[in-house]
Amino acid sequence: MTPGALAGVDGCKAGWIAVHREAAAAPSVSVFPSFHALLDALPEATIAVDMPIGLPDFSRRGGRGPEALVRPLLGARQSSVFAIPSRAALYADTSDFTTVEGWYEAHRRASAVAMGTSDPPRGVSIQAFGIFSKIREIDALLIAKPDLRGRVFESHPEVAFCRLNGGAAMALPKKIKGAVNPAGMEERKALLCRHGYEKAFLDQAPPRVLRATTSSTRRR
Repeated sequence: MTPGALAGVDGCKAGWIAVHREAAAAPSVSVFPSFHALLDALPEATIAVDMPIGLPDFSRRGGRGPEALVRPLLGARQSSVFAIPSRAALYADTSDFTTVEGWYEAHRRASAVAMGTSDPPRGVSIQAFGIFSKIREIDALLIAKPDLRGRVFESHPEVAFCRLNGGAAMALPKKIKGAVNPAGMEERKALLCRHGYEKAFLDQAPPRVLRATTSSTRRR
């Protein structure tokens, strides 16, 4: 990757999915098994990732500064920005869960810690708990390698769409009761097409996960 390369990243079941492009080049989509592998593959890219960065010791009403600042921009879409619990809640249980019962027990432990480290007391939604391991993965890398903080930045899809849409939030939700809303997805694709993306690119199925390089595997 050359200077000026950009990547938009989010967690996925296989690891991390990235839409990345170099200046004046067509975008590409890749899936990586770990954030470390992603960084190795895109060593010069500025990365915008849809994950909270910077965990609070204590969670207050409205959440962290970034969360409180962007919600007013999003109107009816502001519910897509959730307040991240405390660092202690994020690290309350870091086990590899092998059973559904173990998953829910760990969720209860994290919620109990979150209740004790928030004002007003607030537990952890099961949806938020589902991405705790992804948040910890980035958190650990940024602590271990502070130089990454100059090129890995927190982002949020609905805020990005709002900026692309001239400061107006999307009219339709992308999900309804947890299920994909086709009309909302088409609204977002149409906006991206107006900014130069090809419809065929947006409609393609994601690629299979890219295996880590030998050096990445050795470091993990």
